[in-house]
Amino acid sequence: MIKRVKRVKRINRAAAAVIVALGVGGTAAAQCIEGDNNGDGVVNGIDLAIVIANWGNTCPAVIESVSPSSGPLSGGTEITITGQQLGEVQSVTIGGVSATAVVGVDASTITAVTPPSKSQGPKDVVVTTSAGSATLTAGFVYTQLEWGLVLEVLPDPEVITDPEWRERIIATGFPWRVQDLGTGIEMLLVPPGTFMMGCSPSDQYGCGSTEIPVHEVTLTQAFYLGRYEVTQAQWAAVMGSNPSFFQSPSTQVPSEQVPFRPVDRVTWNLIQDFETATGLRLPTEAEWEYACRAGTQTAFNLPPDGTNDDGLLGSLAWIFSNSANQTHPVGQKQANNLGLHDMHGNVWEWVENWFGTYPSTPQTDPPGPTSGSSKMMRGGAWNGGSYDGRASSRGGANPFAAFEFMGFRAARTP
Repeated sequence: MIKRVKRVKRINRAAAAVIVALGVGGTAAAQCIEGDNNGDGVVNGIDLAIVIANWGNTCPAVIESVSPSSGPLSGGTEITITGQQLGEVQSVTIGGVSATAVVGVDASTITAVTPPSKSQGPKDVVVTTSAGSATLTAGFVYTQLEWGLVLEVLPDPEVITDPEWRERIIATGFPWRVQDLGTGIEMLLVPPGTFMMGCSPSDQYGCGSTEIPVHEVTLTQAFYLGRYEVTQAQWAAVMGSNPSFFQSPSTQVPSEQVPFRPVDRVTWNLIQDFETATGLRLPTEAEWEYACRAGTQTAFNLPPDGTNDDGLLGSLAWIFSNSANQTHPVGQKQANNLGLHDMHGNVWEWVENWFGTYPSTPQTDPPGPTSGSSKMMRGGAWNGGSYDGRASSRGGANPFAAFEFMGFRAARTP
């Protein structure tokens, strides 16, 4: 019996050696693992039988990434495709069109040049090898964003947790997360949609007269909006000076964090010079409220469904109760469902519109009044409470006004 056991062990060891020597065999994922091909935790004759039964087959090709993952409609972007079993490449197509200059560097790397495309948006990348084809869905995005560096093509599920929002963003054909080349401002894509604009009372406060009537608004075009409020450093880099009141460090904001406070004491008129220099713009009031709500219809945009609880606003916003009477670096509070930070609190944000009353009928891409004496501000600030911080709260000021609780967020049309 002892001799028999030793003989079996020798056979199993020999089988394992053969499997390792032969390498990967078979078409199933488990059969592509050297050694324990059936996944039972033991390397033995069964694994050898799997190799023999699938003799001559090869593992399927797999695409893991494409870099860079976006480029212009004109094509000509040199991309690197990485993955597994990519040796003996025969062709690469992007959106069904053949790429050029296809070179198989090794079994895990291919280089190619993207072909022109007739339409922007995500396209499937397909690699065909002697062992078959591999597809990376939406692996490359054609874009016309000459002004922006694409940081992420598809929305991050950890940031945009609602699959419906992710689908709507992808459907626009524009990359989700970009960086404006001229300013370094990070921007997120806001897809088109319809929402109810106006009065959202909180548990403690009702609405002001300017917040009614609640009315339906449809935005037909996607737009980019700053992930954060424009910072002092970003403003100074463009304009050459910093008008902000809060330029000094404090107990709460150390000196290295001061440049990341939102710029304050900027007038609406002065922001027009910033726009001219950068190609950016202010959001309309409707765009701002739509982006702030991010699918909620409550006073505050706490993910995922919003809240009317005034006591929870502190998790989203720097307001009088937690700000220590000052602005704070952007992005420290929880983001909304679209990944946008500080839509409540920190500084009031100028928007494009003149101050005016709301219509009672449904609106499409409303530009607001054509004239007025005050420009709109939204979102509340560090020196206010939850009444001002509600999603529907509206403020206004002379376009020449500049105070330490006024700032802005940049927008851009794709």
